[in-house]
Amino acid sequence: MDIILDKDKCIGGGMCVLSAPAVFDQDDDGIAVLLDPHPPAAGRAAVRAAAVVCPAAAITVEEGRAHTV
Repeated sequence: MDIILDKDKCIGGGMCVLSAPAVFDQDDDGIAVLLDPHPPAAGRAAVRAAAVVCPAAAITVEEGRAHTV
């Protein structure tokens, strides 16, 4: 899973933080910050939910790409 956060689109709604607090936070201006671009499997459903509820459609989730750590 790859998460792409378009900060230029973000309106600071905070829905991402409410949906996936281990993956998203907000800076002092309320703009979303990506804490973990490759979350573990247990947190991926929350990331998908965050992308769906984002009022600015600032989050894109790409599936199927393998990553090594």
